[in-house]
Amino acid sequence: MTQTQLDQQVADATGEDLREVRFRGFSLADPMTIRFDPEPCDLPPQILDWDQADLERNVAFFPQPGIINAFV
Repeated sequence: MTQTQLDQQVADATGEDLREVRFRGFSLADPMTIRFDPEPCDLPPQILDWDQADLERNVAFFPQPGIINAFV
C-alpha cells in the first residue's frame, strides 16, 4: 500500500479532508515490532496517591494535644 492509498483510506474511514490526514501524518506500523511507539514518552508515570494527598490536606486548624493520628 502506498502512502497516498493509506491517506485516502484513512480519509474515507474518518470522514476527514485528505489534506488534514496528510497533515497529521499516518503510517503503517510493522506488527512484528513489539511495543512500537512512534512518540515515546520519557516522563515518569503521572500517579496520585489519594490516601497520601488526603493525609496532607486533612489537618486540624488548632493543635489537639492527646490525639494521635492513626494514619501516620
